Amino acid sequence: MKKTVLTVIAIITTAVTILAQQPEKLNTSEIYEAVQKLNFLGTVLYVAAHPDDENTRLISYMSNHLKARTGYLALTRGDGGQNLIGSEIRELLGVIRTEELLAARRIDGGEQMFTRANDFGYSKHPDETLKIWDKDKVLSDVVWAIRKFKPDVIINRFNHTSAGKTHGHHTSSALLSIEAFDLANNESAYPEQLKLTGLWQPKTLYFNTHWWFYDSPEKFEKVDKSNMISFDVGVYYPQKGLSNNELASIASSQHLSQGFGRQSIRGTEKEYIEYLKGDFPEDKANIFSGIDTSWNRVKGGQAIGDILYNVEKNFNFKDPSVHIPELIEAYKLIQILEDEHWKTLKTKEIKSIIEACAGLYLEASANTPNSSSGNKIKLNIETLNRSNTEIKLISYSISTNRLATLKNIDLEPNVKQNFKDSITIPSDTKYTNPYWLNKKGTLGMYNVENQKLIGLPETPRSITVDFNLTISNTPITITKDVVYRYSKPDKGELYRPFEIIPEASARINDKVFIFENDKQKEISVTVKAGRDNLEGFVSMDYPKDWNVYPEQQKVAITTKGEEQTLVFTVIPPKFQSEGYLKPKVNINGKIYSKELIEINYSHIPFQTVLLPSESKIVRLNIQKRGENIGYIEGAGDVVPESLEQIGYNVVKLKPKDITPESLSRFDAIVVGIRAYNILDDLKFKQQLLFDFVKQGGNMIVQYNTSRRIKVDQIAPYNLKLSSNRVTNEHAEVRLLNPNHPLLNYPNKITKTDFEGWTQERGLYFPSEWASNFTPILSMNDKGETPKDGSLLVAKYGKGYYIYTGLSFFREFPAGVSGAYRLFANMLSIGKDNINIDHKLND
Repeated sequence: MKKTVLTVIAIITTAVTILAQQPEKLNTSEIYEAVQKLNFLGTVLYVAAHPDDENTRLISYMSNHLKARTGYLALTRGDGGQNLIGSEIRELLGVIRTEELLAARRIDGGEQMFTRANDFGYSKHPDETLKIWDKDKVLSDVVWAIRKFKPDVIINRFNHTSAGKTHGHHTSSALLSIEAFDLANNESAYPEQLKLTGLWQPKTLYFNTHWWFYDSPEKFEKVDKSNMISFDVGVYYPQKGLSNNELASIASSQHLSQGFGRQSIRGTEKEYIEYLKGDFPEDKANIFSGIDTSWNRVKGGQAIGDILYNVEKNFNFKDPSVHIPELIEAYKLIQILEDEHWKTLKTKEIKSIIEACAGLYLEASANTPNSSSGNKIKLNIETLNRSNTEIKLISYSISTNRLATLKNIDLEPNVKQNFKDSITIPSDTKYTNPYWLNKKGTLGMYNVENQKLIGLPETPRSITVDFNLTISNTPITITKDVVYRYSKPDKGELYRPFEIIPEASARINDKVFIFENDKQKEISVTVKAGRDNLEGFVSMDYPKDWNVYPEQQKVAITTKGEEQTLVFTVIPPKFQSEGYLKPKVNINGKIYSKELIEINYSHIPFQTVLLPSESKIVRLNIQKRGENIGYIEGAGDVVPESLEQIGYNVVKLKPKDITPESLSRFDAIVVGIRAYNILDDLKFKQQLLFDFVKQGGNMIVQYNTSRRIKVDQIAPYNLKLSSNRVTNEHAEVRLLNPNHPLLNYPNKITKTDFEGWTQERGLYFPSEWASNFTPILSMNDKGETPKDGSLLVAKYGKGYYIYTGLSFFREFPAGVSGAYRLFANMLSIGKDNINIDHKLND
């Protein structure tokens, strides 16, 4: 039995990866479940702050056991988190985490929505959070979500009374949900929304409580639970071959960028929700108590229910197509419902069920994964009726064309029909891009003005095909996005979204260039063609006290997708200065200044993102000692590339590369962020690293979380990590030991070196350490005690061990001068004026 369950989980996990790219195709069990959900007219909205905050056990239970329409409103897209699978941070990480949420919802059956709030990093109090977020705008988005989704029940993930005790984003999500609960039904609140939707009053608001809100299971056991409802979220689904909590584990494991990959769990498991406001349920065993969730809920629904409950009761698992006549009758009745909300929802659901029952395959695939406006693309349009149902293709309509293409042909059982067509992408077609990144926002808010877009998880696709059919003589239109379908010998059939891209894009590979003196550097600009026969020229915007030569260069690319690299000479001023280099591609007088970024991970669909193409240039007065650095890669950052910018030779190391011989080539070893959290094999190499320090090398360890440490001893002396952090990037930094070499050699570090930091000072500072360590800096957020563990240094043998929770991994990509100067001192400590010139080729 265990082997069978593991096989089912493996199949589902593999299918998730495949379905991240492919269109949905329902089997008979899934069709039956869709019918069950079609017959349930109840809605639940779960509210929290970030991707991975959601309780997938409860979302899955509501969706798969109760069959309720279940949504998750994440107030942010998680831009401020860390990334364990790649180097993307900030906006690009937000795109990844958005797609991971959608991957999770494809498994647990929920729907996904957002607000315009930007995850600006850890916040210690909701007052700070709501000030940076612009409370009124985020509150309006929560109200908008409630008015559109129309939930009967809202469940908050977090405790609204926990201000100052946990993440400010978490508490804020609960506070805003409580306020929006009443405002959604207030016509004077955000009245402009009512042009697009109606008022709505949810029935009841709950808080998804747990023992960890009470510090221990024992304390929670003693709590009065008379105002709580409990669920066994370990219920088993025979049609899936999985328990609810197994399914939820697979869903939460989609948050791979946050290290949420985990083993599944099964068996009885209780979840509790605590009543907050609204109508207390008459029957605590039923969260929808007092709410009619049958078809009788809507005027004209009884006749629909009479048909569809019969389909559910007598469902034919061997041949679901026998139900199409009944489904068509129900479809026609749904079209005359007066309630537009339920009419729209149930029309979408029943059309999907009819399509699946008929084994109807409809697809429009482009001959290329992307195109720019004005270009012509070829489409392969495929239709296949895999049932005996009478289906006709009357016509198909491509969204770029005004007129439909008439066909008027019978789709005979299992006879595939292919049509070749072509379209020219209109000049006014918008580029494929996350809509929330199209305009520059603020630290706490995305800039989205189109009310219809607010809350959507993704930008709607611009190129679609309407298949205008008659099914059993009833007109039905089914819309499909144009996709790109292809294959690879080692992977088989693959899908990508079809995307609209600019005819030209430009990038500078490095996002920061550090000029340690006034010597010029050669900087490459790569232009990518979005169409054939691209010709134009490239120039640069740059600060007034810098010089760039030549002023412009010609670009000529024959084939779409190819690139041309141009080299510009950048000459810095003699004194400290900083600014931005911005390439501009001029094609027939039209300027293109964005970089086309591709995100490609197997667990989420392929993504393209357009962001302003720019690189920070910094003329920096910086000195360094030592030459060769070994970098043990952790969770993903650009620290190695940043150290190369200031003249170090950096070699990336994996645990298997760590030997006494290999270490002897380096002046210092730097351990990447969270390396001790994710690299199991480091525990076998730790003593070698300590010996390297003892023999005269320097070892710098960047932050690790206080949980799941893979080594017994993270430092050669006692060192205890904590959750201490300083989230205010402007927090005062006090120099505890101003005469310490770390603050004086080879660069004099002053308080000005801590100006211009981004997102935070640092995180997971040690709270306890041996007397061998010297704390260098002290800092704290407002109203808190000083935190002295951000930078600790200890002499060990002939070398130095340094532990730092300072966020260099965020400051380096932002080109923060002081961060580079301080890190150079950390690498140089103990080198004095001796230049240890080990050759990497020795």
